[in-house]
Amino acid sequence: MIVVSDTSPITNLLQVRQLHLLQKLFGSVIITPQVYAELSELEFQKTEIGKLKWISVSEPHNISLIHDLEKRIDIGEASSIALAIELKADYLLMDEHKGRSEAEKLGLKITGIIGVLLRAKNEMHIELVKPILHQLQMEANFRIHPLLYEKALETAGEK
Repeated sequence: MIVVSDTSPITNLLQVRQLHLLQKLFGSVIITPQVYAELSELEFQKTEIGKLKWISVSEPHNISLIHDLEKRIDIGEASSIALAIELKADYLLMDEHKGRSEAEKLGLKITGIIGVLLRAKNEMHIELVKPILHQLQMEANFRIHPLLYEKALETAGEK
């Protein structure tokens, strides 16, 4: 399975000590040099990511697509979308609405942190989604729209 990730899923899962779920679910994850640079802005993230053999860095080659996307979204999202297209990724991990919208227009299959948590529960890697969502909000300042939060809990059977 080929999975490309933007910054948000990695940084937020790392902050709540749940990054290992990506390896359990997908085996390996590929990020772009631009995403690695964003992750490296915090020294502890750079150190942790550097220890993980299942996260690799790959450079996207479609520079014109990246430049076009950068008019609407940030470089991490733009480069991740370009790489996911080039690698014919099974999934693009991305949380930001604008980036997801651009990726959907280009036909990519996208999931974000909530989708990762629901899948992790379904595959019995975690018992409950709610406490992790709460941690994400409190410890990582991860914003979740109240309706999405309720829908996630409903889907997880935790409502």
